[in-house]
Amino acid sequence: MADDLKGLETWNDAMTSLQLLQIDPHGFGGVWLRAPFGPVREHWLQHLLQAGLNTVKLPGNIDIERLLGGIDLSLTLQSGRLHMQPGLLQQADQGLVLISMAERFATALVAPMTQAMDTQSLPPLKFTPHEEFPIRTQFGVVALDESMKDDPPVSPALQERLGLWFDLEDLVPSDITGVSLDTLKPHNAQETVNIRIAADALAGMQQARSQVEWTDDQALAVCITAQGLGIESLRIPTLALRVASCHAALHLRKQVNDEDLAFAARRVLAPRATQLPAPAENASDTEAENSANSDSEPDQAPDDPHAATPPEPPSPQEPSRDAEEASSTDESEEDPGTAEEDSPNTPLSENLQEMMIAAALASLPPDVLAGLLTKPGRSQGNTAGRSGQFRTGTQRGRPLPPRPGRPGGHARLHILATLRAAAPKQRLRSGAQQGRVAIRAEDFHVHRYQQHSSSCLILALDASGSAALQRLAEAKGAVELLLQQSYARRDSVCIVAFKGAQAQLLLPATRSLVRAKRAMTGLPGGGGTPLALALKMACEQATQLQRQGVTPILVVLSDGRANVNLQGLGGRPQAQADAQLWAAQWRQTGHRALWIDTSLQPDAQVQNMAHIMGGSYMPMPQVQAQRMAAAMDNIRRLTA
Repeated sequence: MADDLKGLETWNDAMTSLQLLQIDPHGFGGVWLRAPFGPVREHWLQHLLQAGLNTVKLPGNIDIERLLGGIDLSLTLQSGRLHMQPGLLQQADQGLVLISMAERFATALVAPMTQAMDTQSLPPLKFTPHEEFPIRTQFGVVALDESMKDDPPVSPALQERLGLWFDLEDLVPSDITGVSLDTLKPHNAQETVNIRIAADALAGMQQARSQVEWTDDQALAVCITAQGLGIESLRIPTLALRVASCHAALHLRKQVNDEDLAFAARRVLAPRATQLPAPAENASDTEAENSANSDSEPDQAPDDPHAATPPEPPSPQEPSRDAEEASSTDESEEDPGTAEEDSPNTPLSENLQEMMIAAALASLPPDVLAGLLTKPGRSQGNTAGRSGQFRTGTQRGRPLPPRPGRPGGHARLHILATLRAAAPKQRLRSGAQQGRVAIRAEDFHVHRYQQHSSSCLILALDASGSAALQRLAEAKGAVELLLQQSYARRDSVCIVAFKGAQAQLLLPATRSLVRAKRAMTGLPGGGGTPLALALKMACEQATQLQRQGVTPILVVLSDGRANVNLQGLGGRPQAQADAQLWAAQWRQTGHRALWIDTSLQPDAQVQNMAHIMGGSYMPMPQVQAQRMAAAMDNIRRLTA
């Protein structure tokens, strides 16, 4: 029943977003709608078309000239003179740009689009007359994301600029049957209306939006909530306040209230969360400790030899220090409002923070909350970890924008791009015969493709200690679960086991489930923990895999209590130093990593080791195969 109510709330919010787009189509960037092709998404798109907004659809094979405006190639070749055509972004002024399959939208087109969204004008092209610029345009973006869990989502640069995020993947047609919205009309009481707002009511709402105000406490609550959820971009709190203002204008309010902030928390902040917010008790405990320390300072005063000396009496010309403190106390008691304004955290702002965090967490499904434990909040290390996922080639794969180059070998000539490069130069090449297009070597463009490669999960398995049998059994189950799904993705698994005084390559990179079961069966447990040797072998395996075009991902399953150094000798301090050295070496590679801590309690030393590796940390005192496999798969999808 709770899931049905959550789905109903999501759909109601998705319908509300259509009304917010009518009030302010470009103010909060737009909507990122993650949903597969089906009746739920089509129903939402039908309401979008009925909203009466100027909506321009971008085809999947669009190029930069068609997007921003440029040379009209057919007319230019027919007439022999340069002719320009307006771009689709210019046609979408004061409206929306609808991107189908936005996850496949070319990266070369995302940059000029986001630049146009920021500057509210089109960037100039190479062959466009400069006197026509800047061309002003304001538009919002509706990005339809059809990516599955294994596919990369929409470009992060475009994600950051889209205020509202919706995930309708789990909704079914029965969840949206008979759903309607309620809003306020200026003439009468509350009544059920269509998605499209009447012209007179829309004018009043747009006028109200320009007059909507929020308090400093509300802005502070939005910023602190975003910080607690791990959102680092300053653009996001601004978008949240803009969405809250539009939501207030939808109900003809001139002041943002708790309902507006809750909507912004659910649809702007919650989907972007990268961590769980810290409980408020930690902050209160810290304040209690600080106050306790400050209270203990006067008790330590008698220990100071100078403290025993009685203070000199104040001179008649100077007012006593006690009198000054008493006067300041009286002033603070006489003006309590001033004291409340000076304090940074008033009770009102704290209540707003708790309300917004509760609204954000309530809108997240349980699997997303579990995934936040393994999802890093920022990009750690360099981006070399993505080099094995996508490679640029000239033969096959997803088409990319062409580039200048000579055809030959595996490079094929891109005829349309070559003609487009030669068209503006025809008047300069006046020696060419009439009726023919003069093409030079400098005009040649060649095809480019993006090729998707596989990834390999390197599992560094701690086989030492008394709990090795349980870890090995659950790790075996997790590897089996991963290998059952790896064939379609062309992924593989590599196992490095370490115990005693050595680390061994238990299983080279493979997709064979039978081979993995056979290797895991004959592994005994017990002995020391040569963690440094395991990390060294993992780095060596990662180097070999990267040379083969495979992206390595490291998952360490250990309690982190290293007691064997690189030479195979005992000694905990040297063993920890060697382990940290090779953990830092893994960070230099830039590849993803996950440390699953098997200690009974979360260990700060293990967290530090995961931080040195540049990876995520996940405590798991009771190792569970299903949960471990889900964590590994989440790290692999972040790399994709």
